[in-house]
Amino acid sequence: MSLRLGDEAPNFTAQTTEGEINFHDWIGEGWAILFSHPKDYTPVCTTELGAVAKLKPEFEKRNVKVIALSVDSVDDHKGWIGDINETQGCNVSYPIIADSERKVAELYNMIHPNALENLTIRSVYVIGPDKKIKLIITYPAATGRNFDEILRVVDSLQLTANYSVATPVNWRNGDDCIIVPAVKDEEIEVKFPKGHKIIKPYLRTTPQPNLN
Repeated sequence: MSLRLGDEAPNFTAQTTEGEINFHDWIGEGWAILFSHPKDYTPVCTTELGAVAKLKPEFEKRNVKVIALSVDSVDDHKGWIGDINETQGCNVSYPIIADSERKVAELYNMIHPNALENLTIRSVYVIGPDKKIKLIITYPAATGRNFDEILRVVDSLQLTANYSVATPVNWRNGDDCIIVPAVKDEEIEVKFPKGHKIIKPYLRTTPQPNLN
């Protein structure tokens, strides 16, 4: 059965490059990103894991943990990390799950029926502190992910989780936000003291509420 937005992220216990984890316990009270890659020692994946290593401080600022997965072994992962660090000029300091029996991959629908049966596709799951799935993105095996976009989505998810706003097309942190339709006009001044614009009755904007 396919996972959907709002479903609880399936829990699991697995071996990683940083020891055994219980996934929900590892997440703790913050956010998490679980992302899979097809295989160790492959070129696109090497660039991706390097990019995530460089972005890790940005994720940490947002109370987000990152964890990768493939169907290879812990020993393979550890050997590959050396190559990633060397070629990408980074330090991979987040765990990589070893899923040789494909238990986690099957829990999260990471084995695509139209792809090679032993390789995971490029899945991304963003999981909130409530352990619910907030975002699912799936890329084909040959297309590298845009982790700047994933960081942007995290900013949007965290903002909209705490304020009565949505984010418009191509929104970036610092841009104006959209006031959700559930907020009545007479409530706007109290909820959004920074001011607002009414472009159409259904399209009302306000400066990003969580910035000074």
